[in-house]
Amino acid sequence: MAEELLELEDELENGDGSEELYEKINMVVDKGQEPIRIDKFLTARIEGATRNKVQIALDTEMVLVNDKPVKSNYKIRPLDRIVVFSNKNPESTEVLPEEIPLNIVYEDDDVMVIDKPAGMVVHPGCGNYTGTLVNGLSWYLGDKTQATTPAIPRFGLVHRIDKNTTGLLVVAKSEKAMTDLAKQFFDHTVHRRYMALVWGDFEEDEGTVVAHVGRHQRLRKIMDAYPDGEYGKEAITHYRVLERYNYVTLVECRLETGRTHQIRVHMQHIGHSLFNDDTYGGNRILKGTIFAKYKQFVENCFDILPRHALHAQQLGFIHPRTRQQMYFESPLPADMTQVLEKWRRYTTARPLQEEEEQ
Repeated sequence: MAEELLELEDELENGDGSEELYEKINMVVDKGQEPIRIDKFLTARIEGATRNKVQIALDTEMVLVNDKPVKSNYKIRPLDRIVVFSNKNPESTEVLPEEIPLNIVYEDDDVMVIDKPAGMVVHPGCGNYTGTLVNGLSWYLGDKTQATTPAIPRFGLVHRIDKNTTGLLVVAKSEKAMTDLAKQFFDHTVHRRYMALVWGDFEEDEGTVVAHVGRHQRLRKIMDAYPDGEYGKEAITHYRVLERYNYVTLVECRLETGRTHQIRVHMQHIGHSLFNDDTYGGNRILKGTIFAKYKQFVENCFDILPRHALHAQQLGFIHPRTRQQMYFESPLPADMTQVLEKWRRYTTARPLQEEEEQ
């Protein structure tokens, strides 16, 4: 027998989306275990595993024993530490290849880096079966028949970002690249920086939010923060103030973990909901004055930026084949740039505007 420690880990961009993309299974071989080939051992121990699936996992180095990949003929030993990475299809949705424009900022035989616009869902799911990034990738990477494919394509979505979050996303083009990148996300070595406009001012210039993130216990379609750690999964967000506009603040957020809606939930948790985040309370005036001109100003900003103000600006990882450090940066989208300019001008003119209304 083996002690099987099953860990499900959310590695979705700042988590984004409601389903986990990868499963990480940890096992410690029992002291009394007799030597047996690892492919036979895993087939017997993992629910739903087949000999073929296990063989593919071993061939693509998705199985580690004592932190090293092994072949299928490896014989397990007592107290071996086994880690199995397994990608999961959160939906069994058929995928329709669609000719959708993709802003590809980098591509080679192993990986693609895409700058995602606002409004594009990454992964097909309930209510979003077409028009997603996956539909566009299916077309771009070769299946242009317009016939539905029976399942989610096998290119590797190792993370994803929300429909209305803009910015950088890495996609693996091979099993080996997918495995390597998945490990980097699990090990929290991927460099990710987000720009967020949030309500309120900060007393400090930088800080860290540590609070578990899990599904809201009453409102099941959203997430919530649990500071005592009795529910949800560990989540850590580091933030740094970039610009202050009195009533709102531009911050840089660095993810140490990647949980669903992590930045949005953590900022709400500390009293700084993202500007115009209709899910977490930022789509109304939370800070500022009672003057009519101010209310109109904020409503104008909401019209320009009809989404939450979050942009995945920086992405860095080790290339799965060359082992070189890769680094990408995305410019702020036009809607966020316009709103920031409006806040800069308002902040400069604010004393005069408020004096006129008094």
